[in-house]
Amino acid sequence: MEFPQQQQQRPAGDVQITYPPGVKEITDRISNDEVVKRLKMVVKTYMDMDQDSEEEKQQYLSLALHLASEFFLRNPNKDVRLLVACCLADIFRIYAPEAPYTSHDKLKDIFLFITRQLKGLEDTKSPQFNRYFYLLENLAWVKSYNICFELEDCNEIFIQLFKTLFSVINNSHNQKVQMHMMDLMSSIIMEGDGVTQELLDTILINLIPAHKNLNKQAYDLAKTLLKRTVQTIETCIANFFNQVLVMGKSSVSDLSEHVFDLIQELFAIDPMLLTSVMPQLEFKLKSNDGEERLAVVRLLAKLFGAKDSELASQNRPLWQCFLGRFNDIHVPVRLECVKFASHCLMNHPDLARDLTEYLKVRSHDPEEAIRHDVIVTIINAGKKDLNLVNDQLLGFVRERTLDKRWRVRKEAMMGLAQLFKKYCLHHEAGKESAQKISWIKDKLLHIYYQNSIDDKLLVEKIFAQYMVPHSLDTEEKMKCLYYLYACLDTNAVKALNEMWKCQNMLRGLVKELLDLHKLPVSEANNTSMFGKLMSIAKNLPDAGKAQDFMKRFNQVLGEDEKLRVQLEMLISPTCSCKQAEICVREITRKLTFPKQPTNPFLEMVKFLLERIAPVHIDSEAISLQKLIFILQSVLSFTHPTAFHSAETYESLLQCLKMEDDKVAEAAIQIFRNTGQKIETELQQIKSTLIPVLHQKAKRGTPHQAKQAVHCIHAIFNNKEVQLAQIFEVQAIKLLVRWLLGMKNNQSKSANSTLRLLSAMLVSEGDLTEQKKISKSDMSRLRLAAGGAIMKLAQEPCYHDIITPEQFQLCGLVINDECYQVRQIFAQKLHLALVKLLLPLEYLAVFALCAKDPVKERRAHARQCLLKNISVRREFIKQNPLAQEKLVSLLPEYVVPYMIHLLAHDPDFTKPLEYEQLKDIKECLWFMLEVLMTKNENNSHAFLRKMVENIKQTKDAQCPEDTKANEKLYIVCDVALFVIANKSTACHLDSPKDPVLPSKFFLVQDKPKAAPVLGAVNKPLTVPGRRIFTKTTPATDTASNTSNSSPLSSSTINKNRQLHSHSHIHTQENRKQSIFRQ
Repeated sequence: MEFPQQQQQRPAGDVQITYPPGVKEITDRISNDEVVKRLKMVVKTYMDMDQDSEEEKQQYLSLALHLASEFFLRNPNKDVRLLVACCLADIFRIYAPEAPYTSHDKLKDIFLFITRQLKGLEDTKSPQFNRYFYLLENLAWVKSYNICFELEDCNEIFIQLFKTLFSVINNSHNQKVQMHMMDLMSSIIMEGDGVTQELLDTILINLIPAHKNLNKQAYDLAKTLLKRTVQTIETCIANFFNQVLVMGKSSVSDLSEHVFDLIQELFAIDPMLLTSVMPQLEFKLKSNDGEERLAVVRLLAKLFGAKDSELASQNRPLWQCFLGRFNDIHVPVRLECVKFASHCLMNHPDLARDLTEYLKVRSHDPEEAIRHDVIVTIINAGKKDLNLVNDQLLGFVRERTLDKRWRVRKEAMMGLAQLFKKYCLHHEAGKESAQKISWIKDKLLHIYYQNSIDDKLLVEKIFAQYMVPHSLDTEEKMKCLYYLYACLDTNAVKALNEMWKCQNMLRGLVKELLDLHKLPVSEANNTSMFGKLMSIAKNLPDAGKAQDFMKRFNQVLGEDEKLRVQLEMLISPTCSCKQAEICVREITRKLTFPKQPTNPFLEMVKFLLERIAPVHIDSEAISLQKLIFILQSVLSFTHPTAFHSAETYESLLQCLKMEDDKVAEAAIQIFRNTGQKIETELQQIKSTLIPVLHQKAKRGTPHQAKQAVHCIHAIFNNKEVQLAQIFEVQAIKLLVRWLLGMKNNQSKSANSTLRLLSAMLVSEGDLTEQKKISKSDMSRLRLAAGGAIMKLAQEPCYHDIITPEQFQLCGLVINDECYQVRQIFAQKLHLALVKLLLPLEYLAVFALCAKDPVKERRAHARQCLLKNISVRREFIKQNPLAQEKLVSLLPEYVVPYMIHLLAHDPDFTKPLEYEQLKDIKECLWFMLEVLMTKNENNSHAFLRKMVENIKQTKDAQCPEDTKANEKLYIVCDVALFVIANKSTACHLDSPKDPVLPSKFFLVQDKPKAAPVLGAVNKPLTVPGRRIFTKTTPATDTASNTSNSSPLSSSTINKNRQLHSHSHIHTQENRKQSIFRQ
């Protein structure tokens, strides 16, 4: 609209005002009701007029000017004001494009007046609402507010108008009201010269979360307005963010502190609104302020992760810059990035490849919370859809099951368990998805091998809730267990068996505790009870608290007979799974009082009850299990080739060892029907199956014995050789059992037996030395001989007569050329030591495992060492009487035996040769590194003093042999070097004086100076794998050695080679210093 030329406007009172017909003069001298009545007629007149009525326009011009007087604009009566506003809106319509008002101040007053009347739109139930709607409609249709563009301070009018419209809109307004509001505001934005910051603020403030939640309709109106005016308003928005983000001018707007919230909302409305803003965010991502980077990362995480967002593909530089924040130095920034990854994987699977490498790095983050959230991110995405996570991402979770922090390990294990239950147990995504994560079941059970009791308990919980849910009915539960057991790998099967074994052992301890409660109170009874409680506590988390809680639980058991009855029922062999649930519920209910928000005592008792309750196997389950194996035995007749695989036979071997006669018979029958190719194609199965069948033939039921003989006949072709081997091995066992039954050596039978066993080892299993026996049979005989000596050593009367030479021969079996011999012998040695059946000196044998060429065997030996040492230390702590037997129990006392054993190692022939010294050093380090993990009670100084004392003795095995003594001192020198490099505390004074075993060391009258170790500083070369040569020098110092014994020097100097995996050992020892720590 254009204004007419400026002219002096006369007051209304100076001219004659023409009113419509029937309308009397409107002045301040009449009542408000009369004013309203006359104004309604005026409104009707203006409503009926149009722009073409030139005569009427001129006629009522004076009235139009009169209606803009102060009397009407400031009238206190709202009905008067409303009617006047309607008249003014019609006047602007009729006189368009020229306004009848020439004063800028008057125009400003008129539009501010009209704007104030629009507040009446808020109440849609008002009788006057239709007039308010008419006013809005008229203003929007004519675009009356565009007249204000010519005013200098038009911004004030527009701000007031926008604020009014945003404040009055509510959910009672229909679509037409919203449309007219939108038209009115959009015309101001799109037809004006620009949008000021104050006007922009009136729009953007409605997007801030606090305002958005207060008035959803105002938010929708602002959202629609921005969408309609995007082309015009984008420049203004870009200018605002540029001043705040780049120039740091926070004073430019009251909304400066909400910029990130606004960006998020604007992006959701229309990304085009932020076309010029996104590059500014890339700049802010590189800010030196960590909190500022965190705020930007949070914002971009929402933008990139939003569903249907294409920001990552549209703005690759910003995406790459954002990914760089995964490696930010600020921990909260990295944490925010990891949390974002979960939404991104779910909403944008195409970005998984970009995220994988960054999540890999963060899965090894030094911060526990970040590693934890990486797992949560991957698992949440996997639970939504397994296809969202690739094998690499699942591999990160797999790695974290061995994390050093319990919280991370727990999250990883529980996450994998949930995936297994969803996709493998319930098959929610088909066979392909189940196959993708089929490794989870094995991995979870492998964790049972960890030393932490928390890990073991969690595996048991996972097994009961996710792998074979105890809530299933018996038939489904047994099917689930059967399929799981059949699909597990060997180590997982062993872990599962160990889990059941541990639970059964704990049930036995609880039963023994309850039996003690039935006995009269006595000091001996209390001592036994205390021992049982300590043993139970070791099988629960947090051993310290567990001991206190178990004492308290034991006290409650003593006072509450009903509780003891419930516990006895729970551990009874006849207790069913359903009955067990009832018992657990009853016991828990009794211990709940008094009720507490947290009851750690009750939680600990629940741990115990969960471990001992039979949640899977009961009589009903066993009957179903029998049916399954009977079905298998039938199928073996019709489909024998389907059974021919190592995995199937491994499972059947486990079934063969079950106590249930029917199951074992079915397993033997299956072997008989399907095992024709075992002898030629599955040697490992063959070597394991033969002893089991032999056992069944000897001690099984008559039907089992008959089936076992048939099975041997059906599977094995070379019957004579088979029987000969069985007879030889059984003859050795017969001799040992006979001696163990006698428990004395009055007839000197033990001496001759030990000489026979030694000869068996020296001849490498071929006593006749006619080379008519196969290599595998020789290996079995060596294993039997070494195991026999070890068995006799468990009886004190025979241990005393075992000579050092025989002990060394027995120990060297752990370095046998046959992998299976080394493996089985080490396992038997470990089991006997961990039960404290063998003397301490046999622990030294594990030091020889440092020379094993197979990495897995060395790792297993180290675990055995750790377990045995911890068992002995724990035994000493829990048994006060053990202080009197420290020489035979304290792990540090293994060092003299180890030094003596290494000094007589057949491979240690040249004391000053570099390669041989290097092997000695590795063996010493293998043992000492485990012993010296902690410096308890100044044990490092004690070890140093012990070795120094050995250097003041002679070798009791051959005290006059200068070379033997020299080798002993050189091993001591290397040991001292290893100890000194491992610990700085070893040079302190040791308050205890070590006791050396007289059987191995002879105290000298005068200390003998130790020779200087000349080969220590020889330059290193790249060594190859040397052949292990074991030679045992002949000696007749022992009481059980005779001149007729085959222990001649010509027989002893046999060479044994360890062929397997020699190249691996070469690579592992390449460029490693003998004294590397």
